[in-house]
Amino acid sequence: MFNPLSVCIGLRYTRAKRRNHFISFISAVSMAGLTLGVAVLILVLSVLNGFDRELRTRILGTVPHALLEFETARSDLEPITEKLMRNRAIVGVAPLNQGEGLLVANGRTVSVAVLGVDPNKESEVSILPSHMTQGEFTDLNRRRFSIILGSGVAANLDVIPGDQVTLLIPEATLSLAGVTPRLKRLQVVGIFEVGAQLDNQLAFVELSDAARLFKLGEGVAALRLQFDNLFEAPQLIRPIAQEVSTSLGLPIRFQDWTRTQGNLFEAIQLEKTMIALLLTLIIAVAAFNIVSTLVMVVTDKRADIAILKTIGLSPVSVMGVFIVQGTLVGVIGTIVGVFLGVPLALSITDILGFLESVFGFYLFNPSAYFISDLPSELRWSDVGLVAGLSIGLSIVATLYPALKASRIVPAEVLNHER
Repeated sequence: MFNPLSVCIGLRYTRAKRRNHFISFISAVSMAGLTLGVAVLILVLSVLNGFDRELRTRILGTVPHALLEFETARSDLEPITEKLMRNRAIVGVAPLNQGEGLLVANGRTVSVAVLGVDPNKESEVSILPSHMTQGEFTDLNRRRFSIILGSGVAANLDVIPGDQVTLLIPEATLSLAGVTPRLKRLQVVGIFEVGAQLDNQLAFVELSDAARLFKLGEGVAALRLQFDNLFEAPQLIRPIAQEVSTSLGLPIRFQDWTRTQGNLFEAIQLEKTMIALLLTLIIAVAAFNIVSTLVMVVTDKRADIAILKTIGLSPVSVMGVFIVQGTLVGVIGTIVGVFLGVPLALSITDILGFLESVFGFYLFNPSAYFISDLPSELRWSDVGLVAGLSIGLSIVATLYPALKASRIVPAEVLNHER
């Protein structure tokens, strides 16, 4: 089909100036549509990849991959920790005490999840210690009843390290004054910022302080597990929990990140699939504009086709001529789209940041969204997939016009030309 003569004629038809300028216009529109579709699809897939990356590294790097929760607080967890660490899928184990509370300062109140952690082990299961904007995470060890706040919480309370906040725990205490909530004054020793909504929801205290605040004695209520591959957590946590429960002879509750953050992750994956499908339709529409272009070219070149077939060019070779012509339009449009989409995908975060600083608007409000800027992660596998899809659709679009050209009967055409 693609003999040198077919390729040569196809390329010549592509370069030649057409008498019908409308055909040239339709061909240019097809190429521009492919270029735009390919560029936009690469850009959008990169942005959605960026959201996926931010979800994994920020939110899922801060919240537990999985939790083992005990019915009563325990202090003899060292053998269990050592046993868990022998599992190759687990890369970190740390104790955790957690509860809910209200922080009060400067006449303002914020609801937070209070996590009691071991500051020396937190880096094994969380990215939080590397995202401290003020203070160090280990400062929790230096002062009793100290607290580290998310940047959003600190901003809402208008506090900085060194200030005092009051923790109100929603558990009534019976005293001479009647039923009163439990209160505790805490000193702010640090502020963290991961650039996600968790900055507005979390506060950290030292493990033993949390045990006293939530009346757990000297024990630990849960173990936090960090997996090498977080997507293995939902499948592995059940057998791991059963093994620990058997060794202790006590029932153990368990949960993984899909229970708290799974809906967000699934929404991003679904959104990526649906948007990619919709943008693929844009490429398909542009590719199939090639059909109309080639149909008009075939009609315009009927006499030429008849002469070529008369001097011996086979129907298959005639098909090759127009497949080459249509494919070249698709290849050029795809290449230009890739060269346009890749730089955009690599620089969209900086471009948006510049526009926000110039015009004073913000696409993402950190208090409403889990990120504050537009992330982007270019994956060359996506670029290859988009380019291959675009060229493939372009080739498919050439088949009908090429087949129509191959079925032209020279005698009928030449007789009509006379």
